[in-house]
Amino acid sequence: MAVYRVLFYDYVADMLELRAPYREAHLERIAAEREAGRISMAGPLGDPPSGALIVFAEGVGDDAIEQFVAADPYVTAGLVTAHRIEPWAVVTSA
Repeated sequence: MAVYRVLFYDYVADMLELRAPYREAHLERIAAEREAGRISMAGPLGDPPSGALIVFAEGVGDDAIEQFVAADPYVTAGLVTAHRIEPWAVVTSA
């Protein structure tokens, strides 16, 4: 059974309006982490987005994820109101 770490973000209420100046840099960081093999998938939750979910690759630890959070443009801009990291034990996949 594979165990991944999942990062959950909670966003400010008016995220769609406020994220524009930071969106490209945020997406570039996610893309770079994906290319490096540290992020498996990521995306917003809700419509409009109330948060996000980022699945880190197996073996990526909480310290590395906290470093990602600390440097994320959405976080540094104050657009993320809370975050948490949870283990996700995958019992089946496509």
